[in-house]
Amino acid sequence: MAVMFLLLGIFMSSLEFTGAKSVGVCYGRIGDNLPSEQEVLELYKASGIEKMRIYDPNQATLRALGMFPDIELILGVPNGDLEALATDASSATDWVQRNILPYAPAANIRYISVGNEVRPMDPAAQFVLPAMQNIYNALESANNAMEVLQIKVSTSVDATLLGSSYPPSAGAFSDSASSYIIPIVQFLADKGAPLLANIYPYFSYIGDPTSIDLNYALFTSPGVVVQDGAFGYQNLFDAILDAFYSAIEKAGFSNMEVVVSETGWPSDGGTAATIENASTYYQNLINHIQNGTPKRPGQPTQTYLFAMFDENQKGPAETERHFGLFSPDKQPKYPISFL
Repeated sequence: MAVMFLLLGIFMSSLEFTGAKSVGVCYGRIGDNLPSEQEVLELYKASGIEKMRIYDPNQATLRALGMFPDIELILGVPNGDLEALATDASSATDWVQRNILPYAPAANIRYISVGNEVRPMDPAAQFVLPAMQNIYNALESANNAMEVLQIKVSTSVDATLLGSSYPPSAGAFSDSASSYIIPIVQFLADKGAPLLANIYPYFSYIGDPTSIDLNYALFTSPGVVVQDGAFGYQNLFDAILDAFYSAIEKAGFSNMEVVVSETGWPSDGGTAATIENASTYYQNLINHIQNGTPKRPGQPTQTYLFAMFDENQKGPAETERHFGLFSPDKQPKYPISFL
């Protein structure tokens, strides 16, 4: 540990994570060369990272989190588990008894993401809301302490659900997505939970590089790029996030929070995927999110960076293996500081 702290002290000089209280980091494990779960939690703690997202109820991670109660967690339910949880309430009860009750409140579980980027045409789409309801009911039934009721049940979506996103005030869920997502948003509103959204200016940029300026995606535009009524947009992140807010408002839910459950920029493997661009994106994002968006000014945006490590077994795109803030040997790539 002493060596790790020394190395972090040497390298923590380039990126300044002044918005650390609103920033988390996703901990993906699709790799065969990653540190142990205990080492990962120690690295989070040593780096001052106070929020984590994991994609399945990995028992070793949940046990380790019990020793780090200051780290808030988004706990994922894999898409492959949705059908069982939706169609059998006892499965949801068992899931909560196995993955929540032995660990909470020592493990500071803040949100449960029931599914990740499930789209309306996916076979799993029909199971998302019933699984959310069953998990919520199981939590409520199992409640022996207020901490359990503080866990919010949601799901993580992506921008493909938006049929319109330009300008941001025109943001709306697509006709094909509305019957899927609006009942989910209704459930979230009823339970006081946020919508979790994965927002990637990188993918928007590489999908339309002739229309989207790289500076707009990297927060480096010198002035307003998109004027939308009274709101001026200098970066694509805000524009996508406010398009989500517009879509939610059009669905009739004006007070709902959106938590950005993933965002990132790859450092290798594809168009504009460089160390310099990734470093610029993360630095500027973290400096910016405390300010909110044009539609939600002054409201810090809870944001989870993707991801903690490069994951060498991800794919199929080469860029998928290069989103890590740290290399698998725990050395900061950029370097970074959350302190």
